[in-house]
Order: sequence, then C-alpha cells, then structure tokens
Amino acid sequence: MDKLTLYIGNKNYSSWSFRAWIAMTAGGIPFEEVVVPFDFATGNQHFREFSPNGQVPVLVHGELRVWQSLAIIEYVAELFPEAGIWPKERDKRAVARAASMEMLSSFHHLRNACPMNIRRPKGKIALADGVMADVARIEAIWRDLRARSGGPFLLGAFSGIDAMFAPVVNRFDTYDLVTASDTLSYIAEVKAHPAWRAWEEAARAEPWIVQEDEV
Repeated sequence: MDKLTLYIGNKNYSSWSFRAWIAMTAGGIPFEEVVVPFDFATGNQHFREFSPNGQVPVLVHGELRVWQSLAIIEYVAELFPEAGIWPKERDKRAVARAASMEMLSSFHHLRNACPMNIRRPKGKIALADGVMADVARIEAIWRDLRARSGGPFLLGAFSGIDAMFAPVVNRFDTYDLVTASDTLSYIAEVKAHPAWRAWEEAARAEPWIVQEDEV
C-alpha cells in the first residue's frame, strides 16, 4: 500500500487539521505528517501546492488527494476497518455520521467567537449572541450519545465522532464555557487520551502566532 501523507496547519490553531490527525493517530493508522503553517493573514500561499481548495488538511495517498476532515476520516475508515473509526453497527454508524455532519455544518457562533487555541490560558471572554445556544446543543449531543453508549467517549471507545468534536473540547475548556459535570467528565476523558496529549505537546512548542486567532 502507498504511504499516507497528511498535510496539516498549525497544531495550535488548526481545528480541521486536528480532527483528521487525531482520528488517524488514535486509530493507530500509520501516516507521515507534514505541517505547513498558516502564519499569514490570508493563510499560506503554499497550500495550493498540495491542496485542491487551498485549505488544510489534505490526505495524499499515491495519486489521490482527499480534502476536508470528515472525508479524510471516512477514507481511512474504509482503508483500515480494524481501526474502529466508526462502529460496526449500522444504526450507530448512522447516528455518528449525523452528529459529525452537524458538527461540520453548524455551530458558527461558537467557532467565530472562540477559535481553537491550545496555548491560550483558560479564561472567560465576552460572548456574542448565539454562542451559548451552540454550546447547549453540543452538550445535548454529547449527553445523549454517552447515555446510549455508557461512555467514556461518545460511542464508548474513542472514534471518529470524538475526533470531529475534539476542537470543541478545547474551546469549551479554554474559554471556560461549561459547568455540567457530565460535560466536564467527557472533556477530561478526551484531554487524557494519548493522541490528544501528543497534539497538545507539539502545539505548545510551535513558534507561530496568528493574531486573528488570538482572542
């Protein structure tokens, strides 16, 4: 099999890169990582050299390029079915994908107000209208899925849906947005995962600062 190469942006800020990376890392999928930082106001002109849409992440597999985090997660789940990225049960896969698609297409208030920033000291900020409604909906998703699965992650073991929500874990924690015990329990479980810790360590060591993401 041709090797997999995952192009990602800054680990401190790149939430979409984080989703694909943590899914593959937690699943034990072998890949080469290439960090191309977006340390300019408009991103990085070099993204176009490997990315069809000029964004990250991008997975390269032989002649194939796959962009968009969820598409990458789906692709590697098919390549490595033993990795457990999606549950074996069809009904559980359907629910996981529905929640992942909601994460993909929704929660713009939270994203705009609270960009992912691993290095940022924990603390509250003034929040725009709509942010807490996004927070409440995400908490409801997490609560429902963990109640069904028994936890500790959304479907029991860490899987693709946890990867899709991983940057939200950082947002909730960093901007001190939540107080419910079950939400805090899930946040603690995700942050204790070895793949999370590896990403965080690398993010904290990065030299780049993107002012647009420094709220």
